[in-house]
Amino acid sequence: MTDAAAPLGVGVIGCGSVSNRYFRHLPVYDHLEVLGCADVQYERAREAAERYSIPRASTVAEMLADPDIDLVINLTPPQTHVEVALAAIRAGKHVYSEKPLAIERAGGAEIVREAAEAGVMVGCAPDTFLGAGIQTSRMVLDEGVIGEPIGASASFTSPGHEHWHPNPGFFYLRGGGPVFDMAPYYFTALVVLLGPIASVTGLARVTSEVRTSDIHPGVSFPVEVPTHVAGLLEFAAGPPAPVTMSFDVWGSESPRIEVYGTSGTLSVPDPNNFGGPVRVKVGGSEWEEVPLRFDEGGRGIGAAEMASAIAEGRPSRIDASLAYHVLDAMQALHESSDQHSPIRLTSTCTRPAPRQTGLL
Repeated sequence: MTDAAAPLGVGVIGCGSVSNRYFRHLPVYDHLEVLGCADVQYERAREAAERYSIPRASTVAEMLADPDIDLVINLTPPQTHVEVALAAIRAGKHVYSEKPLAIERAGGAEIVREAAEAGVMVGCAPDTFLGAGIQTSRMVLDEGVIGEPIGASASFTSPGHEHWHPNPGFFYLRGGGPVFDMAPYYFTALVVLLGPIASVTGLARVTSEVRTSDIHPGVSFPVEVPTHVAGLLEFAAGPPAPVTMSFDVWGSESPRIEVYGTSGTLSVPDPNNFGGPVRVKVGGSEWEEVPLRFDEGGRGIGAAEMASAIAEGRPSRIDASLAYHVLDAMQALHESSDQHSPIRLTSTCTRPAPRQTGLL
């Protein structure tokens, strides 16, 4: 393992399409050093190592046994997040995972518990909330620009991944759907802005039990999860927030996220991005754009934040307790629909501290 003054040695497991964004942005952070990459298809790891000048490609087992790797970035499919995270924790590695933390509460809780017992840190995407858009929005709220928050709304709609993704089938399997695929961005941003969620009410439907790819005509795949979900989040601080998550909508003019206050309204940019316009309307004034107060950020900023927290001996803003709370809320959204009843969450988390000036 590296000492506190040296960059944290990073190994990436999973060299699919999302890994390219990590490999391109991680070199921005001097306190991280990508030493290796691994994939169940070794050839993909080898190609990534060549493309991004990564010192070594390896099998997953070889990476977990490598004493130079301090932090594992887990970019495997959601269905294997728990398996890979637990293996890394048991090997004494810190872990940063793509979202969601797990596809059910039990797996997420096991990750959090074993990490605490092993004395390693676990964080989880999305790290977009560390970008300029959400962090500037957070500052607007904390400065009282729109007064006391009294409510919010969130909406993600699309016609579905089969219209653009070359391999859309897994988005419709257990652990996928608009809630587990996209709600992590929206729910995480709302928790950052408003604090933890107290209860969840949901109504969900499977619009079609089979979908067909536009990219590969004639190729169909089953749908195992709800594809249109409407819900209501009640935050512990009081504000309610209606939410819509859908893979069944051809077009919408609904805002991504808005927060309503006693003195005005805050329009929050797309939480799937790191930047975007932040706008406020105070009283009877016109909408006004707020200058972004940070650098935009990019994929990997969450891992970099974790590395800083490890070096400084402080809690991470992207600690897995946040991701577990979001997982709890997402699962409750489906369960509430099944049970035709609101669900009060048993989990909570600390509202992450705001970013300071500079990269982190």
